[in-house]
Amino acid sequence: MLKDNIKIAAQMINNSSNTWVLTGAGMSTESGIPDFRTPNSGLWEKIDPMEALSRNVLYNNPTKFYKTGYCILTQMSDFQPNEGHVVLAKLEEKGYINGIITQNIDNLHIRAGSKNVLEVHGNTRTGSCTDCNYKVELKYLTKKIQNNEIPPKCEQCGSSLRPDVVLFGDQLPKEFDKAWEIVNECELLIVIGSSLTVSPVNYLPQISPKVIIINLDKTHYDSYADIVIRGKAGTVLNKIFNSIQMENNL
Repeated sequence: MLKDNIKIAAQMINNSSNTWVLTGAGMSTESGIPDFRTPNSGLWEKIDPMEALSRNVLYNNPTKFYKTGYCILTQMSDFQPNEGHVVLAKLEEKGYINGIITQNIDNLHIRAGSKNVLEVHGNTRTGSCTDCNYKVELKYLTKKIQNNEIPPKCEQCGSSLRPDVVLFGDQLPKEFDKAWEIVNECELLIVIGSSLTVSPVNYLPQISPKVIIINLDKTHYDSYADIVIRGKAGTVLNKIFNSIQMENNL
């Protein structure tokens, strides 16, 4: 069954002229990054997200935010792209996928070489001013925090800087609106490593005419999918890529 679904998925990708990928935390667990919601191992089993990575704590108790939640964000730089990230970069390079929509903030798609990436929950590369939107590298924020400048101040206008991550209580960035438009017009959406429990991103599979879901566990959106493949992202993507290559005699 798995072998057949791999072949069918490869054919669907090969026959589509407008394919996009949606990735979630399961895409990066193979790089060693813990996900948030898996029972007994998810990050939120150990830390209350509203006490670590919320807009309320950032603005009302910045010392607490930068001593707890911010440390989670800076740890993202310690991880490397895995096989799945690399395969997706190859699929984009060869024109089999148009780009990636990701819920992840770990920057690993970009570090793996993907070019067209919409980060709908933000990133851990940059920060910006809450007033004038002046952009800085995240390491610039980190240096200020290490010098006990909490909250870190913007050198342009003196207002507070913050990481460019969507915190609990934040509005989604304009990248999500763009992602919605893209999926509404695409031929095929490949969902990888997402439990599809976070709104409004989990509505995206419903507006795509064809859907492939690759995930270790069941999701509530499996019924929307043309094909569901259970397995690790890197392993499954590598098999699909090889099948596409064979189909095209490459």
